[in-house]
Amino acid sequence: MSQLALVAKFELEKEQKAAQQFQLAQQHVTQQRQKLSNLQQYRLDYVRQIQATGKGGVAAKAYHQHLSFVGKLDKACQQQMNVISQASLVAEQRKRAWLEQQKRRKAVDMLIDKKAQEAQRIEARREQQMLDEYASQKFFRNQLTKSPF
Repeated sequence: MSQLALVAKFELEKEQKAAQQFQLAQQHVTQQRQKLSNLQQYRLDYVRQIQATGKGGVAAKAYHQHLSFVGKLDKACQQQMNVISQASLVAEQRKRAWLEQQKRRKAVDMLIDKKAQEAQRIEARREQQMLDEYASQKFFRNQLTKSPF
């Protein structure tokens, strides 16, 4: 296997690994968004439950505890949004790394193609020279056999 083929294989493996890391980062973002959605739904359900049970009146202490818990849920939602923001940044970085690696792999592939085309041109020139030489020799042989000398 030529050195360029080894480089191409190495670059392809690096590209595949970068693509996999990007995919994992995207999955992590999706999971974190789902957690936020679950938290927000839980908060909404909890507030609705408080409203339903509080129509007849609620003790001040119980009301304060409910508000405190809703505040904790709000804080948890904010923290989860921060987690999503960080995970999105990581996913974007991994996407850029994957695309950059893809460019490197394509550059190596283009170099391999260019080398192959050059080798084909050289081979075609060599074959043409051989055919020209053969034709010249045949012509001279024919001239010698026709010559009265």
